[in-house]
Amino acid sequence: MIFLVDLLLMLIDLTCSILTAIVQTFLRPRLKCIDGELCLITGAGGALGRLFALEFAKEGAHLVLWDCNSAANEQTAKLARELGVQVHTYTVDLSQRHSIYDTADRVRTEVGEVSILVNNAGVVAGRRLLDCPDELLERTLLVNCHALFWMTKAFLPQMKSKNHGHIVTVASALGLFSTACDYCASKFGAVGFHESLTHELQAEDLDGIKTTLVCPYIVDTGMFAGCEISVIPPLEPLYTVQQSMKAILAEQQMVCIPQLIFLTIDLENLIPRNLTKIIFTYSIGTFFLLNSSKKNLSMEQVKMILKDFLK
Repeated sequence: MIFLVDLLLMLIDLTCSILTAIVQTFLRPRLKCIDGELCLITGAGGALGRLFALEFAKEGAHLVLWDCNSAANEQTAKLARELGVQVHTYTVDLSQRHSIYDTADRVRTEVGEVSILVNNAGVVAGRRLLDCPDELLERTLLVNCHALFWMTKAFLPQMKSKNHGHIVTVASALGLFSTACDYCASKFGAVGFHESLTHELQAEDLDGIKTTLVCPYIVDTGMFAGCEISVIPPLEPLYTVQQSMKAILAEQQMVCIPQLIFLTIDLENLIPRNLTKIIFTYSIGTFFLLNSSKKNLSMEQVKMILKDFLK
């Protein structure tokens, strides 16, 4: 009897979830207001971090910017202050746990409680496993994966005390299906961490703390220059951040950029793995073809890229 009751409750929850997803697909989600919220962004001196800072500033959020490059971080802060928001900068090495915890204490004392945490910082060695020094491999894993644990442990307690906050993990589509690169392994860890955190918050009924996992395809920031990865043309940084912001403000749990990546994720568990690459290539290639005017690609260029990718 208890089994039947549990089964019925599960079916009811499943039906409600499906109906909610269908409604959200066709109805434009309501975007939340973050005016006056305190938003911390890691890697704020980089291309994506700077664009995230400016987009959050446009929404009225006050900023705490972390980066290991002080000059680049200050340049981001200067641009954000021109939009009329308060900005505080800190130089932090995310590969050092104690640097994160010590700076987090300073932020709480000097600025206040962070309610939006954007874990954006990332690095890549871009070498094959046996050609990559241990120090570079370790740094990739520390910054791209381990730092997520430390950042969240530093700022989640305040969010839990008020049941209010938003944690954003900027991972990658390469953390969902991989190619040969240390970056991919670290982003798989980032995706796993984020999903585990989301389940933990749900289990504790902390529905006021939102999470958003951002999984873009490779973005044209220069990070992957020199990496031996066969790629379709990378995404534009501004487009990537704007799509990410829409998902964050809509409190969407996950966003893939472009959205056709969702199709590849679903198919990966249903078809042989060697076919996934082909489907992914043509689906993403179609996306870029449809946006050829934005990407300045001709049909022949797209075909050539796809042909090289499938060799």
